[in-house]
Amino acid sequence: MADLDLEQRGINVVRGLAMDAPQEASSGHPGTAMALAPLAHVLWTRVLRYDPATPDWPDRDRFVLSAGHACILQYAFLYLTGYGLTLDDLRAFRQWGSRAPGHPEVGHTPGVEVTTGPLGQGFANAVGMAIAERWLRSRFGAEVCDHHVFAIAGDGCLSEGISHEAASLAGHQRLGRLVCVYDDNHITIDGPTDLALSDDAVRRFEAYGWHVTDLGDVANDTDAIEAALRAEMEIEDAPSLVVLRSHIGYPSPAFTDTAAAHGSPFGDEEVAATKALLGLPPDETFFVPDDVVDHYRAAGRRGQEARSAWEQRMRGWDGDRAALDAALAGKGLAGWEAKLPTWQPGEQVATRKAAKAVLDAVVDVVPGLVAGGADLTGNTGTELADQAAISPDHPDGRQLYFGVREHAMGAVMVGMAHHGGLLPAGGTFLVFSDYMRGAVRLAALSGAHLVFVWSHDSVGLGEDGPTHQPIEHLASLRAMPDLRVIRPADANEVAEAWQVAIDHAGPTALVLSRQGLPTLAGTGGGGVASGAYVLRAADDPSLVLVGTGSEVAVCLEAADRLAGSGTEASVVSMPSWELFADQPDAYRSQVLPPSVPKLSVEAAATLGWERWVDEAVGIDRFGASAPGATALENLGISTDHVVERAATLLGGADR
Repeated sequence: MADLDLEQRGINVVRGLAMDAPQEASSGHPGTAMALAPLAHVLWTRVLRYDPATPDWPDRDRFVLSAGHACILQYAFLYLTGYGLTLDDLRAFRQWGSRAPGHPEVGHTPGVEVTTGPLGQGFANAVGMAIAERWLRSRFGAEVCDHHVFAIAGDGCLSEGISHEAASLAGHQRLGRLVCVYDDNHITIDGPTDLALSDDAVRRFEAYGWHVTDLGDVANDTDAIEAALRAEMEIEDAPSLVVLRSHIGYPSPAFTDTAAAHGSPFGDEEVAATKALLGLPPDETFFVPDDVVDHYRAAGRRGQEARSAWEQRMRGWDGDRAALDAALAGKGLAGWEAKLPTWQPGEQVATRKAAKAVLDAVVDVVPGLVAGGADLTGNTGTELADQAAISPDHPDGRQLYFGVREHAMGAVMVGMAHHGGLLPAGGTFLVFSDYMRGAVRLAALSGAHLVFVWSHDSVGLGEDGPTHQPIEHLASLRAMPDLRVIRPADANEVAEAWQVAIDHAGPTALVLSRQGLPTLAGTGGGGVASGAYVLRAADDPSLVLVGTGSEVAVCLEAADRLAGSGTEASVVSMPSWELFADQPDAYRSQVLPPSVPKLSVEAAATLGWERWVDEAVGIDRFGASAPGATALENLGISTDHVVERAATLLGGADR
């Protein structure tokens, strides 16, 4: 190894780590990391602008490993360049508590920008980051924000449908600071890509409006890779795709260019044989010479000067500091909540329309708020009045039209949120949250601060019928850890829900009605933040009726009917299970007394309600095409049915 120059020795050491960590774990993906070691070397030593001492420096370049299975490559460079990872972290690859988990996780490993793994998600995240970078640069100036977004994607990323959606949006937006390297290694888990793939990626991306450079078979030529990346960084009017033909598992004698190199350790004999070819000690694991570490640590320190210069500029910056700080935090200006509108009892307002009224009222005092929809912007309450659409001509607009691209919308929003500077809100119908689920799950897993706006929340949407009427969706979304789901009962609860979404960290899902709902007496007192609250109290209740969304009004009518026959019932509005679960036991017992029978009413699947109530009125079948009121009545979401079920529950309690 002494005969090799220092850079090549470093690349070979990384290839050794890429074999050793999966071998130690008996699990992992060595092949892609080995093939792309020269590319990663170029990125971390010659191209990327970063400072490991300040990993969250706002004007750093962003790097997204969409091919997240190759994460040992990223971990190796985070260790070598000084992000605080150690060789022991690499030895603990994929083990409990390790800072080197099986796929990259933001917030878990220093230097990881987004949580990737499901293929194509990271690619779409990178598109969102590029939108955020351009927005900040246009809004606050290049002295505040002036960087690039780099991504590595593989055949799997570009095969998944989300990449088609996201690439189309990126090309339409002409995102010139986005550079994606396509690792064209011709291999999938099943075998050669031509088993199922014959796309022409170059022509496909050119058709999307990308600038494409097909480098060919130069995966080991660091100078050619650097020249290509630097050339793409100069392009301001289009996103860039660099197609790099690589050889998975290189230079393994047995596994180069094979599917076996993708997802399994090589075994001791093949690791030793490959290390011999690389000039590494065949019998030594996690071999990293001091001069290689020194070389990479020096590269890691290169960004200190740029970071210090940025901090110096910011100290003298005379722009709107309050707006910038709020945007970077994803929050409102001090006192922003005073702009929240209120409604008087009796006003009939669809909660989706109330959501629009809230957005229009606060957009000027929540500086990073950007809203839009998947071709349903006006329908979902995410259309902003008098705001420019984000476009190449108006990159700092506040309205983002995602087009008919629900899955990409979710993942692009995640990228925008993790980049920082924007608080994205994206809308579609609740039933189409199915199309977004992969991105929603990663938003929850990674704690992305954003707002999913899902309207047309029940069979109350009417004539579009069962294909458009959500039934199981609330139960499904509530099953997702760390996703805050809020279904407001009326316009005032919508305003409070937006306050929760903006002020709190993590993702929030607002579930809104198509149909008009009455504004109820007693809402608007801050109860949404508690998840559930007593909307109408009874001195000595025989029953608690618990509702969400449009069914809270049904509960109030049923309580009136029951009172007329001598049965006192309190009514609880429960917009958010998650927020209620976070409350102290004493509060939960006050709202839902353990000794009092409880009946829930919700126009959705009853699965999960057993956690809170004794019986549930809901819909455990698909809906039907009919006017909304007719569908609700025939499916049992009515005052008569609630009163009947209450009597049955109380009769059982008496027995």
